[in-house]
Formats: sequence, C-alpha cells, structure tokens
Amino acid sequence: MPKMELRTKMKLRKGDRVRVIAGKDLGKEGDIMTVLPKANKVIVDGVNMAKKHQRATKATQQGGIIDKDMPIHVSNVQIMCSSCDKPVRIGYRLEPGGAKFRVCKSCGKGL
Repeated sequence: MPKMELRTKMKLRKGDRVRVIAGKDLGKEGDIMTVLPKANKVIVDGVNMAKKHQRATKATQQGGIIDKDMPIHVSNVQIMCSSCDKPVRIGYRLEPGGAKFRVCKSCGKGL
C-alpha cells in the first residue's frame, strides 16, 4: 500500500521574519529566503548551516569549505509579529472587497 502524503497550505512567505521553535537552532531568528512548498520546508538566513566542500571552477575561481543554509521543516519555525514582538500563529481576515490577508492570532494586527 502506498504511503499517504500529507500536504498542507503554506502560511509562510519569502521575506517573513521567523524564530526556530524546535531543533538544534532553537531560539534563532532570521528571514525566509526560499519556500519549498512540495517538501513543506523553508530556508532561513543564518539557520541550519552546513559545511560544503566547494571545488575551484571557472565560475567560482576559489575553492574551499563554504557555509550553506539548509532547509528546515515548516513546523519547526513560527512567524514573528512586529507589534507583539514574539512568535505567533497566523490567521486570515477577509475584507468586504474580497481581499484576504494574514493577521496575528494574538493581537489581530496584519502581518
């Protein structure tokens, strides 16, 4: 029997400020650089770094060991509210014109 894949809607977007709430980088904050919705992962600037051995090529003349940001599961990060100044959950509010936007579940202000 094939394994069922559970996929949910990604509420996080590129450029959001997030805090890591689980894992080896617990408590670190950063901005989302890339969102990978098929894998339910995000790449956060300065979080989950890995060492990569880079060969010297014509495009990158210098070789050596570089730090690379690796993906982290979306369940291990939480968006930061600018007014609450803490990690919060995301809700949605509908405008009368039909526009839908994200709001903070704690204070109700837009994200």
